Amino acid sequence: MNRRSFLRPLPLFALAPVLDAATWPQWRGPGRDGRSTDTGLLKRWPAGGPPVAWSGNGFGAGYSSMAVDGGKLFTQGQRGNRQFLIAVDSEDGTKLWETENGRSYMDGRGDGPRGTPTVDGDRVYAISGRGNLVCADTATGNVVWQIDLLDRFQGRNAPWGISESPLIDGDRVIVSPGGRNAGVVALNKLDGGVIWQSQRDRAGYSSAVAGEIGGIHQYVLLTASAGIGLRAANGELLWRYEKVSNGTANVATPIVSGNQVFLSSDYGTGCALLEISPRGSDGVEAKEIYFNRAMRNHYSTPVLIDGKLYGYSSRILTCMDFETGAVEWRDRSVGKGQVITAEGLLYLQSEDGAAALVEATPDSYTEISRFRFGKQDEPTWALPAISEGRMFLRDQDRITCYDIRA
Repeated sequence: MNRRSFLRPLPLFALAPVLDAATWPQWRGPGRDGRSTDTGLLKRWPAGGPPVAWSGNGFGAGYSSMAVDGGKLFTQGQRGNRQFLIAVDSEDGTKLWETENGRSYMDGRGDGPRGTPTVDGDRVYAISGRGNLVCADTATGNVVWQIDLLDRFQGRNAPWGISESPLIDGDRVIVSPGGRNAGVVALNKLDGGVIWQSQRDRAGYSSAVAGEIGGIHQYVLLTASAGIGLRAANGELLWRYEKVSNGTANVATPIVSGNQVFLSSDYGTGCALLEISPRGSDGVEAKEIYFNRAMRNHYSTPVLIDGKLYGYSSRILTCMDFETGAVEWRDRSVGKGQVITAEGLLYLQSEDGAAALVEATPDSYTEISRFRFGKQDEPTWALPAISEGRMFLRDQDRITCYDIRA
C-alpha cells in the first residue's frame, strides 16, 4: 500500500486550525456511548454534504470502524491473506504505518477485521477477525505484545468473526475469548499478562463497557448467551440476565446510565432495562424494569440523550423513553444503519451509503440535512467517527473525511 493510494488532493480549507476539537479514541467515542464531545460544528450541511477534507482508498476489506487521537486515525483492514492495523494522519489521510495482525478472515457477509482499535496513551490495541489481539506503539506501529485469544484461552471464533473492540480500564484490557472458564478475561495492558479470567460464555459480537453500578465497579457485557455484570476487581459474576439474548447474534453494546443497564438484540427478541441495586454487604441484584420489543437492535447501538433512546429497531429509526420503554416515534429515515451524536444532534449513516443530520427530539423525526456518499459491494456497517472537527465515514476500502466545523 503506497501513500498515493490513501490521499487525494487536499482542499485549502482543510489547512485551517481545528478549534474546540475532541478525540474519538475507541469504539463509540470517548465514553463508549456514541457521543462526541466536539463543539463548534455545523448545524446544517450544504447540499451534497459537508466539504471533503480528504478521501483515500487502500484500507482493505473489513467492517472495522475508526479511532482518532493525537492527530492520527487508526483502523483495521485486510488485503490478500493478511489483516492489518493501520494508522494515517487524520488531517490529510497520509499513511503513517501499518502492522500485520494475523492471517486473513474470510466470510460470505464480508471479509476482514470487524473490531475497532482502542487508543490508550502511546499504545493502540486491536483484535482481528480471527481473535488476534495486538498492542502496538502509536508512533511507529511496532508490536509491543500480542496474543492469539482463541488459542490461548481455548475459545472458538464466532460464526461471523470476532467483532469485539477491546476495553481499556485502568491497567487492564478487557476482552471476550469465549473459552472454557475464560469467557471474559482481564489482561495487563502493559504486557498482556492474565489478571483474571471468568465465565464460560461464548463471545457475542458486542463490546464491554465499564461503570460504577450499584456501588461496585463493574464490566457489563452482552455475550452469546446473556447480559452479565462482572466485578472489575476479580471477574466475579455479580448478575446475569438471559431474556434479552437470542440464539443467532447479540451485537449491540450495553448502555449504562447511573445504576441502570439497557440491553437489546434483534432476531425477534427485544430490549430490557435493568436496575442494579446493592444487596448485602458486597453484592448487587438486577431487577427487570421492563422488557419489550420496541427496540430490537441488530448491529447498531442507540444513543441516550435527555432520557430518550434514539436507535434502529431492526430497520426503523426509533425514539424510545429510556425509563419506561414507551415509543415516542418511528421513521424509516435514511434506512437501516448507525447513529451517533454530537452537540445534541443525531448523525445517521445508512448501510446503503447515505448520511443525515437529524434533530434529537421526542416530538417527531425532524431531518435537517442529507447526502449520499455511496457504497461499494458490501454494506457500510463501520460506525462513523467525529473528532477534531471532522466526520469520518468508512466504506470498506475507502475512508472519507468531511470538514463539519461551523
